[in-house]
Amino acid sequence: MPFGGELTLRRYRFDNGLILLSLPDPSTPLVSYHTWFRVGSRNEQPGKTGLAHLFEHLMFGQTANLPHGELDKRIESAGGETNAATWTDWTHYHTELPKDGLPLMVEIEAERMQNLILRAPQVSSEKEVVSNERRFRVDDDVEGAVSERLYALAFKRHPYHHPTIGWMSDIEGFTPDDCRKFYRAYYAPNNATIVAAGNYDERKLLAMVQARYGAIPAAHVPPPPRVVEPEQTRERVATMRAATPTEKIAIGYRAPAFGDPDYPALSLLNELLFVGRGARMFQRLVRKEQLAAELHAGIAPFIDPGLYDIWVGLRPGKRVKSALRVLEEELARVCERRVSPIELERVKSRAELGFLMSLETVGGKAEQLGFYETVQGDAAQLFVRLAQFRAVTAEDVQRVAQRVFDDKQRTRIEVLPEGQRRRAKPKRGASA
Repeated sequence: MPFGGELTLRRYRFDNGLILLSLPDPSTPLVSYHTWFRVGSRNEQPGKTGLAHLFEHLMFGQTANLPHGELDKRIESAGGETNAATWTDWTHYHTELPKDGLPLMVEIEAERMQNLILRAPQVSSEKEVVSNERRFRVDDDVEGAVSERLYALAFKRHPYHHPTIGWMSDIEGFTPDDCRKFYRAYYAPNNATIVAAGNYDERKLLAMVQARYGAIPAAHVPPPPRVVEPEQTRERVATMRAATPTEKIAIGYRAPAFGDPDYPALSLLNELLFVGRGARMFQRLVRKEQLAAELHAGIAPFIDPGLYDIWVGLRPGKRVKSALRVLEEELARVCERRVSPIELERVKSRAELGFLMSLETVGGKAEQLGFYETVQGDAAQLFVRLAQFRAVTAEDVQRVAQRVFDDKQRTRIEVLPEGQRRRAKPKRGASA
């Protein structure tokens, strides 16, 4: 299929179920090689949370033919950079390197897909790394801890309830046998998509992939969870004490899945409300009312319905109650009155710019293709998204706002500084 200009994307499927998305681009001296596995924290079982993320670390370790540290050493020696990420619905490994390094990447990725060493020393070492990462990003980070609490409170049944990094007790309890079972179940060609983009000969790439991956057998991959979160019929509220000098608030509204037809309109609504200094919430909470010192929001791009989450960090002396009042006023306004054509075109232009900028590099193209293939099951949906943004109307924005901003389906965490006393409610007849 065409990919703008002279580029053409082709999709191949091998006998063992491996999918290859190929986007040759002779205009660049680089090649980007990505591997997406259709496994994330939503695939984990209670008591084994964080296993998908632990594997992201283990996959950079020892294999049958690569001693510990050799993978990074060989990629760096070839002039490349490599990294990985894990989230709710996927695990993603990516490398960018000069075009001559493509055979090296095919060799390394095929090697660690089938020959990873998972013994006690390797597992114990990475468990300690992940435990420290959790302490830094969650236990010792106010926003990280609040976000974890927000999702745990919002989801009662769906596995989005637990954090991708996992609960600490689960991380500490992982065994080599747990890891070997997980590896055999999910790190298989029929659960993976390879994305190559950049300067290479496609026929040679196909031959290399067949030679390196072709003999890896398909696995019996457990079916993805089919859990429908029960409808939320009343707001859920919790209070947290934290080592913070000011009050903060986190709010999560029920939000559509990434593939939902309303997702593009909600993305534009988020731009209108929270993105940039011209956004409505910035103008009210930061400039006019001078309540907030930090402010952001976003929609979880999940396979299943997730959250539209809002974070407000208040200025010294300001109260959550005041910020919540302003938030609710602005959300009510966008539900009651359609946005103007000028305002809608402004956020459309910014969203389109961001979308196109994500495709500027070969790595950006490879990442977006792999994401759409994994989350929506079809990389071609990438080419539809821009048209969906452009087709959104003011009526769509208002309708989606009314769908999402329902207080009965809201979860709220109020954060108070440690040691701060709650202000007592005034007695009848007393002034507030």
